[in-house]
Amino acid sequence: LASVVAEICARSGVKTYDVSRLYGVVRGYSVSDVGSGRAALQPLMLAYGFEALEKGGVLHFQNRMAKDAVLLAEEDLAVDPETDQSVVLTRSPEAELAGRVQIGYLNVDADYEAVAAEAIHPGEISVAVARSEFPLALTRAEGQAIANRWLHEVRQGRETVNFALPPSHLDLDAGDVVAIDTVLHRGRYRIDRAESAELRLIEATRVESATYAPYETTDEIAPLQPVTPQVPVALQFLDLPLLTGDEVPHAPYVAAAGTPWPGNVALYGAAQDSGYTLQDVITNPATMGVTASPLWRGPVGIWDRQSGLEVTLIDGVLGSVSVETLLAGANTFAIGDGTPDQWEIVQFQQATPTGENRFLLRGLLRGQVGSRGLMPDEWPTGSRMVMLDGVPEQIALPAAARGVARHFRYGPATRPLSDESFLYATYAFQGNGLRPYPVAHLQAQDSVAGVDVSWIRCSRIDGDAWSDEEIPLGEDSELYRVTSSQDGEVRRTQTVVSPSWTYPTGDRIADVGSAPYKLEVAQISARYGAGLPMALTLQG
Repeated sequence: LASVVAEICARSGVKTYDVSRLYGVVRGYSVSDVGSGRAALQPLMLAYGFEALEKGGVLHFQNRMAKDAVLLAEEDLAVDPETDQSVVLTRSPEAELAGRVQIGYLNVDADYEAVAAEAIHPGEISVAVARSEFPLALTRAEGQAIANRWLHEVRQGRETVNFALPPSHLDLDAGDVVAIDTVLHRGRYRIDRAESAELRLIEATRVESATYAPYETTDEIAPLQPVTPQVPVALQFLDLPLLTGDEVPHAPYVAAAGTPWPGNVALYGAAQDSGYTLQDVITNPATMGVTASPLWRGPVGIWDRQSGLEVTLIDGVLGSVSVETLLAGANTFAIGDGTPDQWEIVQFQQATPTGENRFLLRGLLRGQVGSRGLMPDEWPTGSRMVMLDGVPEQIALPAAARGVARHFRYGPATRPLSDESFLYATYAFQGNGLRPYPVAHLQAQDSVAGVDVSWIRCSRIDGDAWSDEEIPLGEDSELYRVTSSQDGEVRRTQTVVSPSWTYPTGDRIADVGSAPYKLEVAQISARYGAGLPMALTLQG
């Protein structure tokens, strides 16, 4: 307490002060408004029961103890000529006193929540309450002790006394306690004001030493709220093909998860690593994790009935569905290497728990929505997986930002951008919702003219329509890029406008000779460029 009062005096410009007679512990004190030193000291004076006295140009602070009192008998007093009496007692009406007081404070033992302590005078029936708010951190016992002392001071303060002393009593001054013992009156009083003239005229207020005695109380054990530490979250960007056809084609998805989940995750973006603006607030955690077993290349368009895929989730559960529900789009997830572009879209029918947050997935449909061109020979153990159940959402990204590196910072929304829990990432998104699907049924056969190559076109827009007509093209024009390569070196590239091409014998011999070579076919989009290719290995 002494150090807090001294700091307030120093900040207020008061250089001559004495806090050597101040005792107490300030657990926490908030001064939120700009004001005077008096305004900053007032709550402390009320709460800790001390007073400020000016003596000889020095501001003295001292606790109200009321223990050591100077005895004043009848012969020690003088007669005030104005009242013709030595002692004049004044008592306020009972109706003006508060019989119930409350103080509000912050409970230091319970997450600093706002609480109140109340003291009631015995026999009090009035509902009127005198209330005061203290910006102090206190224990419950300290708060109750302050309320009790305040109530006693209010009751005792109704009695004030005026008396006169001869000039010989210069030793008594403001703050001193006297015990008056006369024929007509007895009592203990604290001197509030002393005026020196021919006589010393004193104004004092009734006090009792028991009011300031320490209270023997036991603090209640406050229930503590569980603390959720602000830890970094796992966040994944996914630049995916169109899943339903209603998405923004060039906008990537974002998924976040964490244990514990921080409540909301703030995602900030910028064209450079400065000047960040809020990109999105992720309110729901995504179901995501890593694979606990490898996933080998499988068939496309039919059930993949290999041994299954085991996954470990950060949090959440997976469940089995019927075939009809699966074909309606349920249990869809993305498996990839963690980069925004490399994601195969897979569905599963059965999910069997095998451990804590671990599931075995069976009944797979592979390479969905045109992602078969990204299927590797093996997705190794530790590959990322994200459930596409409507929780991952697209972020706003202008079409002109495709292919341009963008900077991101993300973390708990309750924390500032500079907090250590925020992580940094930078990515350039290609807008894979615009990427043409790979062609299907690529095949080649020898003919008199050379090697005849044919394929069936696929469409990323309304390609599942079961009508008698041709499926929509989905692009501005029908274009394909055919590439011939050998040992990783491109030998020939040609653009065709129909789903067939002939590799003339003379050109083939000049390009690759009689050694094996690879033919790749990819559909071309005017906005995206060439999509994922499908390949054949042929003998020269």
